[in-house]
Amino acid sequence: MVKGLVFILNGRFNVVGKENLPDGPYIIVAPHRTWWEPVFFALVIAPREATFMAKQELFKNPIIRFILNHSHAFPVDRKHPGPSVIKTPVKALKNKGQVLIMFPSGTRYSEELKGGASLIAKLSKAPLVPFVYQGPLKFSGLLRHQQITIGIGPEIDFDFKAKLDDEQTKKVNEDMEKGWKKIDNEIDPSFVYIPTKKK
Repeated sequence: MVKGLVFILNGRFNVVGKENLPDGPYIIVAPHRTWWEPVFFALVIAPREATFMAKQELFKNPIIRFILNHSHAFPVDRKHPGPSVIKTPVKALKNKGQVLIMFPSGTRYSEELKGGASLIAKLSKAPLVPFVYQGPLKFSGLLRHQQITIGIGPEIDFDFKAKLDDEQTKKVNEDMEKGWKKIDNEIDPSFVYIPTKKK
């Protein structure tokens, strides 16, 4: 149903690097550029089932709520996240074999990466796979069928046996950023992403 809606809104989209997708559970890590990225990421990995966290405010919009619910999203209170923000995705990876979609910056208005992706990877033993979205950043561009490309890179190097400290988290974050830049450059060497300013 969601796939049909996306096709109506935007038509076809390109995928680069699909051979990098692992067979077991894994964590998609991506720079956050639009609110609809998770939907496209979920379509790329279909028929695998994906899950992702979305700020609870998005569920107030009936159209967005419909899309999120059918994409297996779960709401998160950003001001008071609680332990479920870690427990829910770890359970989805370990017990359900799902694929988790994560944006390590946590928001479209910042490029500063947090440590949640590393912690969830450590607890679930699931590899981190870098994804990028290149396409319209406004809904009007989506409706005009502007070109969309989803890029996928090889797994991020992660030492599951090592202690997860600030040094390892920093290294993983740096490797994710390098991975995204490499994929962006492979798709379009002239591509430059300018983060959206919060209104």
